[in-house]
Amino acid sequence: MAAAADIEKLLPVYKVEHGAILSRQGDVTLAYEATLPEIFTLSDKDYEAFHHALVRAIRLLPRHAVFHKQDWFVEAAYQADYSREGMGFLSRASERFFHERPYWEHSCYMLITKKPEDRKPASSLFSSLLRRSLVPTHVLDPRLYSEFLDQAGQFERVLSDSGFARLRKLTDEELTGTASRAGLLERYCGLLPENSPPLLQDIHLDTGIRIGQKHCQLFTLSDAEDLPALCGSRVDYDKYSTDRSKCSTGFASPLGQLLPCNHLLNQYIFLGDVPQALKRLESKRLRLQSLSAYSRENAIARDATQDFLNEAIGQQRLPVKAHFNVLAWTEDPVKGKELRNAVSSAMAQLDATPRMETHGAPQIFWAGLPGNAADFPLNDTFDTFLEQAC
Repeated sequence: MAAAADIEKLLPVYKVEHGAILSRQGDVTLAYEATLPEIFTLSDKDYEAFHHALVRAIRLLPRHAVFHKQDWFVEAAYQADYSREGMGFLSRASERFFHERPYWEHSCYMLITKKPEDRKPASSLFSSLLRRSLVPTHVLDPRLYSEFLDQAGQFERVLSDSGFARLRKLTDEELTGTASRAGLLERYCGLLPENSPPLLQDIHLDTGIRIGQKHCQLFTLSDAEDLPALCGSRVDYDKYSTDRSKCSTGFASPLGQLLPCNHLLNQYIFLGDVPQALKRLESKRLRLQSLSAYSRENAIARDATQDFLNEAIGQQRLPVKAHFNVLAWTEDPVKGKELRNAVSSAMAQLDATPRMETHGAPQIFWAGLPGNAADFPLNDTFDTFLEQAC
């Protein structure tokens, strides 16, 4: 059995002030709560417009920035409200009918992280979870922080002006919590529902992920071979569609509110140095060109890399690194197989190959802590374009 460690010594968050999270590595993170449209309320054109707005907003972020979108889906029970004024007989009957009916409560957070220019890229072998001492390597410049605030403000304005999302910056208390209410950081460490009181729990990472009585399973989309062949901003929801009319839903909705279990859906987009990324891919293409005579797989990989470079340069696409994962949990260990089947089936609906993470799960889970996205292991990401990553 591994020796227990004090989470205070491993926690990568150094301080929270002025609505920003400062990590021990010098990363600055701004957290926003996003109010999104209800499911089944957007048309196919609305989904396309929302997708284009998100792409435009992320393009405004600086290089070496990380866009982390974290969606919480936690089981809750509807609480009737009889205190509203002007309630008639039908209104009261409606409240009484839905009282304590279970549903999946959705809350969405968008976290924007700015990494220092000289920060060493993280990997599964170089994670803050594996270091006993965290020493800052970068002194923040007030001018750079002011520029980052301006760029994050432009990001917020573009999404708000689209009319599809409303962003609200989280305060210090909402991030750290109070004596009677857990903040976002504490909620993630304990997988607590919204507005819940603080609760101390042990985090076990030796055999899987277990937080208190919650048994967690982590499913990732971190390899280009596991991704669907085609993706878009929307898909037809067959249950509500007919031959004459189509009901649109988001492309990843099977991993969202249509997934009937407690889970987190994490989306990471890493913006790097574009010329450096193209140079790295060009070196990879030349290396595969030299090896193409020995293997057909190398020749196919060479052609794919060349097509990627041609599209990036010819169509002015923005190359990024991306990662997606689903963290699902249950308090009943017997339901572990049922949970695994539900998530695997949801990923299969996207034509993606489900992969349950085991050895790298602790590092990926730790990188999901708000403010620690810059410590995400880049060996668990894949190269793509911004349009597909959104």
